[in-house]
Amino acid sequence: MKLREKNIRKLLKLGGTSLAVTLPVEIVEELGWKKKQRVMIKRIKGGLAVKDYHTKK
Repeated sequence: MKLREKNIRKLLKLGGTSLAVTLPVEIVEELGWKKKQRVMIKRIKGGLAVKDYHTKK
């Protein structure tokens, strides 16, 4: 399976009003993120950006 295909994800229903998306473990490990890591979601043109909550800009 190609990396691009491997990184295609589906939105999952979580509870009554939320949606979730899983992150590829390889990318999470590269970033040094851990379980229960706080992340910030930012809306950008054409999608979303996910980054460490403590990272500036």
